[in-house]
Amino acid sequence: MSEPFIGEIKMFAGNYAPRNYALCQGQLLAVNQNQALFALIGTTYGGNGSTTFGLPDLQGRVPVGWGQGAGLQPVTFGEKAGAQSVTLTSTQLPPQAIAGNVSIAIPASTADAGTDTPSNTAYLAKSIDGAGSGAEPYVYTTTAPAQGQTLAPFNAPIVAQTSGGGQAFSVLNPFQAVSFIIALTGIWPSRN
Repeated sequence: MSEPFIGEIKMFAGNYAPRNYALCQGQLLAVNQNQALFALIGTTYGGNGSTTFGLPDLQGRVPVGWGQGAGLQPVTFGEKAGAQSVTLTSTQLPPQAIAGNVSIAIPASTADAGTDTPSNTAYLAKSIDGAGSGAEPYVYTTTAPAQGQTLAPFNAPIVAQTSGGGQAFSVLNPFQAVSFIIALTGIWPSRN
């Protein structure tokens, strides 16, 4: 294997960092023991800059190139962003119109009512006083209404129920976890 550039990051299938490498887990290193690497990355990933500096933290993260691709949001060098799950709000959903018409035809008879008891064979009718004082008025009849005879139409509001429970959902791509390691020593990466 060829000697790496100082600061070069590689994927490694082991669960440790080989000699002269460190895991990219955001840990702080001593400046006086890693001066070349500190000269390259400074405090981009943390540390106080006088005695410590931080390594990139790629635990559960995917590295991306910095800058601004065509049609994309800008990404600054060393920036951490993104989330493993999100919860949408109603303002993030496509607009939707909910409209509805209610058409109700209640059979009604023009015959005089003869009972105050509803049943499967009773229809709304012309009400008359019940039998005796204080009695319920009769509003039903067993005389079937004429064909198409119904109560006057009426409007009924339609109430749309909210949907969803507001739970967060995963936005992770399928993945396989490996170690990201950074070279602590190696060839100094000269600029062109």
